Amino acid sequence: MVAKIKIGKSIRGILHYNENKVSEGSASLILASGFAGDIEKMNIQHKITRFKHLTELRSSVKTNALHISLNFEASEKIDNAKMQQIAIRYMDLIGFDEQPFLVYRHSDVAHQHIHIATTSILRDGKSINLHNIGRELSEPARKQIEKDFNLIVAESKKFKPMPAIKPVNPDIISYGRTPTKRAISNVVNAVVDSYKFTSVAEFNAVLNLFNVIADRGKDDTAMFQKKGLQYAVLNQTGHKIGVPIKASSFYSKPTLRNLENKFVGNTEKRKPYKQDLMGRIDRTLRKYDSITEKTLLTELRKQGVDIVFRKNEQGYNYGATFIDHIHKTVFNGSSLGKSYSAKVINELIKDKDQPKTYLKPNKQCKTNFIIGIAQPQAYLEAISNTNYLNDLLGKTENDSKPTIGKKKKKRRGITR
Repeated sequence: MVAKIKIGKSIRGILHYNENKVSEGSASLILASGFAGDIEKMNIQHKITRFKHLTELRSSVKTNALHISLNFEASEKIDNAKMQQIAIRYMDLIGFDEQPFLVYRHSDVAHQHIHIATTSILRDGKSINLHNIGRELSEPARKQIEKDFNLIVAESKKFKPMPAIKPVNPDIISYGRTPTKRAISNVVNAVVDSYKFTSVAEFNAVLNLFNVIADRGKDDTAMFQKKGLQYAVLNQTGHKIGVPIKASSFYSKPTLRNLENKFVGNTEKRKPYKQDLMGRIDRTLRKYDSITEKTLLTELRKQGVDIVFRKNEQGYNYGATFIDHIHKTVFNGSSLGKSYSAKVINELIKDKDQPKTYLKPNKQCKTNFIIGIAQPQAYLEAISNTNYLNDLLGKTENDSKPTIGKKKKKRRGITR
């Protein structure tokens, strides 16, 4: 199990996010703890009022809303009753068992997960300390729950919590702004939460795979200069369609300023996975003297890697970004090294695939190996002849015999 906690200032925003999921049929409310009456008959305003009653007791505490997600391995089959027990046990272990909280089960992605909405303000007006709640309380809690409920351990090799992200269907544009915004939000949130990228270009390399783009506008526009950011849907040819949506209008606030904070942390987080990515790329490139772009993409995908090229108007690749779907890292080619730059890869890409070939010895020529050097049998027989070296040097048999006798002494003296 993987637990993630987001701390914010608006319980209203958290509830709207989950209730919208319920409305579109991709989530359901499975538990309401600390609520009186029939929860199924309560609308969103009733739920907001319940939390608002507590937050107004300590209005000086602005950051008082918690949005928790508990994520399970995709192969695990957990019914609602067990999900409820897990949620109650988790809230108890982190000290929120007396707080009102709502539990929503989401079905928008392949792996099973629940979202929990609550507040840190107590009935007496005091506030629960949220500092380091993830490391000090949530991590021990989720490890204990893995044991108590016999769940797949998050650190084990069997655990694969993040499934393939569902691309946005460009046809959704025709359904209006709200469905489009939700579809974009699902992709953006999944990419931000799971992939480690360090620039808008690397971020877009991943988003584009799912028909979404983060657009800053042209360099000379006011939006660019003010660090604005919009998100839009891409059609099958990679062109923007529909009306762009401002980053600030999304619940998760994937604005440029917030992304830049992610860039800093991701720079360190992705480092441990760099060598492994390079190794898988090398295994692919070593197979070919030249390769078509189509084959390169296919072969890299077998290694869990996507390569995204940035092309100019003439179709020339001027940039390359590698996406590692195994470790969820993104690297610009030049960040990996010169060997992975677009310039070097362009030299490898040709019209036809040319697998590497290796010279093989003639089967009719018997080969012996002496001190690691392959020597044909004919050569070995030749050097066994005692006169072979003399023939090479151009000497006769007599020339090769040593002269026996005294050497003539050289006279030394003074020349007059």
